[in-house]
Amino acid sequence: MSAQLAHPALARVVFDEAHGEAWTIRPDVASLMQPSHPADSSYARAADALRARSFAVGAHESGPLDAAALEGAAVLVIAHPSDPKWERTVPGSGPPRLSAPELDTIESWVRGGGGLILLAEEEQEKYGNNLPDLAARFGIGIANDVVSDYEHHHGAPSWVLADLPDSGAGVLARVRDVCFYRGTTLAPQAQARVLARTHATASSPYAALLAVAGHGAGRVAVVADSDLFGDDCIGELDHEALWLDLVHWLATPSLAQPVARAQSGATADPSWTALKAATDALRVKQEPDGSVDTEQHDPALLGAHVEAMIGGIEGLAPHFTHEADYLAAVAEDLRAWVRDGYGVPDFGRSLDLFRPDLHRHDGIEHLVLFPMYLQNASRDKRFEALAVRVPWPEWLATLERERYDNPKFVPVTFVDNTAGYDSECAVLFPETVSVAVRPGQNHFGGIFCDRESARFRRVVSAAAELLTLNLPADAAALLCSERLAQEAYMLWDLVHDRAHSHGDLPFDPFMIRQRMPYWMYSLEELRCDLTAFAEALELERGGFAFARNVQYAILFDRLFRFPITGSRVRNYDGLGGQLLFAYLHKHGFIHWTDNKLTIEWDRVADGVLALREAVMELYRSGIDRSKVAQWIAAHDLVSTYVPATTASKWRAGQRPLSDESDPKQWLELVEPDEFPLSMFYVQLQQKLEPALRPAAAAA
Repeated sequence: MSAQLAHPALARVVFDEAHGEAWTIRPDVASLMQPSHPADSSYARAADALRARSFAVGAHESGPLDAAALEGAAVLVIAHPSDPKWERTVPGSGPPRLSAPELDTIESWVRGGGGLILLAEEEQEKYGNNLPDLAARFGIGIANDVVSDYEHHHGAPSWVLADLPDSGAGVLARVRDVCFYRGTTLAPQAQARVLARTHATASSPYAALLAVAGHGAGRVAVVADSDLFGDDCIGELDHEALWLDLVHWLATPSLAQPVARAQSGATADPSWTALKAATDALRVKQEPDGSVDTEQHDPALLGAHVEAMIGGIEGLAPHFTHEADYLAAVAEDLRAWVRDGYGVPDFGRSLDLFRPDLHRHDGIEHLVLFPMYLQNASRDKRFEALAVRVPWPEWLATLERERYDNPKFVPVTFVDNTAGYDSECAVLFPETVSVAVRPGQNHFGGIFCDRESARFRRVVSAAAELLTLNLPADAAALLCSERLAQEAYMLWDLVHDRAHSHGDLPFDPFMIRQRMPYWMYSLEELRCDLTAFAEALELERGGFAFARNVQYAILFDRLFRFPITGSRVRNYDGLGGQLLFAYLHKHGFIHWTDNKLTIEWDRVADGVLALREAVMELYRSGIDRSKVAQWIAAHDLVSTYVPATTASKWRAGQRPLSDESDPKQWLELVEPDEFPLSMFYVQLQQKLEPALRPAAAAA
């Protein structure tokens, strides 16, 4: 992987080192504090773990913790300030007590959406800091305790193993064992939530060791010991997993901030308003084939609409100099349509000149105007006008250039559009444009990552809440973050789209020109998604941590949205999601018990990869089968996990045909809903119905 590949920082984490802290993230400072064993004063590994997960990390080295110091920070860490007579502290730092203005500033900052983590210690009072005063503002008391446990410990009675009463969700989704080394205890009030406590056998039974609370828009975590995240201990048990998810949880309010959208000079231009209005006025007059009946509609008025459209295009041309040839061709195609008497439109010439694939620059905009098929499998044709923007950050460009070559792939976002795209449609494909002769080659494939990711966040968030899903904190942050979700879809779509033409494939992997049972389309789309999942896993293991978000997106969208979206008539995407769920459930990677869905996060990737291998083996062996035999083998694979309808004529022993010479006869045996929804999905669909509606309709 390129050394230049790096995802921009998700958020900034600031470690205070200006108030006599006993810990530092700076290795050189740790060496000054503890020359014989710097790790005993170092949080460098904790900081590096955050950097590896795309956080920006820095130290506040001097001065007060005022608004300027906290500007732009998502999380503030205050790690065990101390009087120097008790601990070796950061050289040159100030006294351990925060001033009254600092306490007020930190509280106000948290209320506005900041995330605060306070790390306390045993015999808290002797260190001379006022962390208890700060923690009390958020409803969490810090006791002056020294806790021990002779039955539940990790080498010594003072190294207490915690009971995790809330284990399995949020911050603790990947955490099973945590040790608090020489810790105190906490006294949380009712509004706080205890994530770790002592066992009944401890010197302070059932006492809180880790508590969290919300405060306004922000969040706070108080930990009864600071050693567990130090260099000597963060690698023990599940401490690093706890640390990472704790910081993700605290940073979520910052990650959830909406993306700032650049203003578009094109859509602010009156020419766009005129173009959009004229296009919307014309499209409602079109017949299903895209023509306009001049006996029903005044040709003079139709001509006025077209001239207004051409005027709008010409007025907008200075904003789109990179597609001047295309815009000139669109104007000429519109004039030709008028000359031909408003018949079935043919925009093949302008389609050939529309090349967003040649202009993949971050933030570049394109003007799009074509007669296109209506969305959602309609064959009706209508004019549409779109202003779109291409997100093409350097990290994505590097991956496409060095690892996932895909010259036709173009991620796009909406700037504005005519009424036909006020739908759930998330694609801009050449195949949808009305042409007289289908072009021999398609140049681009545009996918609206903003619409896909918004739909994902809406539906999966509702599903996770309904199913009480054990959602890790970084996955929950993904569902809250417009930016992270959109970028996850950009990478997912890049790899998925490329996968259609890579692997052990038939000659036409897209199967566009073939009639096949719909489960073949399902397996092809699922194969590409499982390939994208595998690639994202490899990227994460190779150091590109952001790729974990792609794994979450594929898993959640496939499990929770695909099966229950759209008609049940030959719903190939839905079937792929059903198959993934059924496979993972049958093999024990997910569990539906007590009305809760639990995913085994430490091994679920193994299940996804195992299903991928089964699908890939079907493809490899299918090259040597006849067409119908491959269809049957695919049906057998799917029906092993998703039972076919009782009316199916494709099940083993029920097939009325044996002759493979006429595939059309076999196609006629396919039931509209060959693989019905399970009871789980039928009920899930009913309960999620409001979230399944388009955002505008659901509002």
